[in-house]
Amino acid sequence: MSTKINYDQFEIVLCRTSHPGNIGSTARAIKTMGFSKLTLVNPKQFPHSEANALAAGAEDVLNNAKVVKTIEEALIDSHLIIGFTARQRELSQEHQNIRKIAKDLKNEPPQKKIALLFGNETNGLSNDEIKHCHKLGYINSNENYSSLNLAQAVQIICYEIRMHISEGDGIIKPIKENELVSHEIQNGFYVHLEQLLTEIGFLKKIQGERLMQRLRLLFNRTTMEKDEVNILRGILTDIQKKIKDKT
Repeated sequence: MSTKINYDQFEIVLCRTSHPGNIGSTARAIKTMGFSKLTLVNPKQFPHSEANALAAGAEDVLNNAKVVKTIEEALIDSHLIIGFTARQRELSQEHQNIRKIAKDLKNEPPQKKIALLFGNETNGLSNDEIKHCHKLGYINSNENYSSLNLAQAVQIICYEIRMHISEGDGIIKPIKENELVSHEIQNGFYVHLEQLLTEIGFLKKIQGERLMQRLRLLFNRTTMEKDEVNILRGILTDIQKKIKDKT
């Protein structure tokens, strides 16, 4: 059977974009592929006439774009976050080709909100932005010259997703509401865990930031459900109460 793509479940997120023209070109690129949701995290210049000029018929995407100050605001409702970076990081999620990622996405339920995350044109995604991702992807480009314009990269990725999902024969599994964990809920657990580990002095014994990155990777691989996150946070709260009672 043919699987109909739900474009509304995808959000293209651009982080710290330097050049307004790249925002306009990206708006045009995603509209060409059928996508429409665009979020901008702390862009250097926006709105801007150059963005409008390069949108070339995709001004509606620009006009409806969300502009936020932090990555947490951008991802607050997302259930699956996929970051795109040309290089593999030392301590990070598995680095997968966009075709592998797109093939897997065709089995995701339409209720699942998916964020596609792109970094600054010069430096790409920062480590702080990457830590929020469940997966990392890349485009299989020329090893000797892998530099792509931001809008070009976004369009290639949106094209691969469009082709795999619209032409796929995946069986979409039903999903219950309590199985969907938004970034806000999951990140709240990580913040809570870090608070507790700080209170008991555990993070001081080792490299705290590196440990938290490892813990994020560990829990992200499990694809936690909302009820499971609530159980874990309940355990953390009880531990904190016990510590307070003893002091």
